Amino acid sequence: MIPTFQLILIIFTNMEKTEYRLIGVMSGTSLDGIDLVFTEINFQNKPEFSIIASETFPYTHEWRNKLSTAINLDPPELNKLDEEYTSYLAEVINRFIQKYDIDLLDALCSHGHTVKHRPKQGITFQIGNMPKLAKLIDAPVVCDFRVQDVELGGEGAPLVPIGDRLLFNDYKYCINLGGFANVSMEQDLRRIAYDICPLNTVLNYFMRKLQKDYDEDGKLARAGEVDKELLNKLNSLRYYKKQAPKSLGIEWVNCEIIPLLEKFQDTIPSVLKTFSIHAATQIAKCLDDHPESRVLLTGGGTFNTFFIEELKSRSKCDFVIPDNQLIDFKEALIFALLGILKLREEINVLSSVTGAKIDHSSGRIYEP
Repeated sequence: MIPTFQLILIIFTNMEKTEYRLIGVMSGTSLDGIDLVFTEINFQNKPEFSIIASETFPYTHEWRNKLSTAINLDPPELNKLDEEYTSYLAEVINRFIQKYDIDLLDALCSHGHTVKHRPKQGITFQIGNMPKLAKLIDAPVVCDFRVQDVELGGEGAPLVPIGDRLLFNDYKYCINLGGFANVSMEQDLRRIAYDICPLNTVLNYFMRKLQKDYDEDGKLARAGEVDKELLNKLNSLRYYKKQAPKSLGIEWVNCEIIPLLEKFQDTIPSVLKTFSIHAATQIAKCLDDHPESRVLLTGGGTFNTFFIEELKSRSKCDFVIPDNQLIDFKEALIFALLGILKLREEINVLSSVTGAKIDHSSGRIYEP
């Protein structure tokens, strides 16, 4: 006969853990900074989340320059940058933990910063995902989510759609307006998602020529003139004719977009306006144009008033702009979800999205 207290202990330890305290970390191609979210995710029924704290730590001018030119580094230099960035990332995370007095952390789940992404060549590389990160923050780390998917024949992106399915399934479309614009939706009982077009990674590139980080409210773009010939050439790029799954990387932008925009020698306001209308056109083409179709918009581009006006003028869909916290930190939140799905040995990457051979549970786990 097992004593009551031992029986209770056995039952308790066999119960599946359903509540987790997590930090999600995201650094995007727009180089705004490092997004951090402290969240609690509950798997009691369907996954539910609450965001307890969130903050963006802007990149210094030095780090923005390092990251924007990292693609040109040779392997030894890139490995050195990986070491430096991992240490820098740990410093930022520890500041966040101390500032918000975070304890009892189940895991830190980090995207890292993408330097190379050429999935057709079997290449994807995110810096900041070294094992020492776990030791520097003294907590379990789940990271490097893209590599396994590429090894399985997938695009390695986008990864956020599993979170759209589990956390935001009351919207027909989830669109993130970040460095790249991407869309996620259910189609024929499968989740479909892909990168639509570049967005802030291009707009911010030209704003930095004016010593500014971004075009506030799209005011400069609004003042420009539309270059119709350039607009036609942008809309005719071969990528837009490809079927999903498909994804974009900074290499494509540097090869296909920037040279084209600079070739036309328009003023910066006109480049911004023409490219904004191009992006709005491509995004609208992905939607069904039905007034009852709800579209969740998140990402930094949501604050670009001119761009949102252009997008809304091209679609009758019901565009929903949530609170600023979700706009800014949805991707970091979902990387927290990806990490805990990995720890629970559950699927966190969908083959219908990335084109991989199978659905799978991706990421590397490091203990402190």
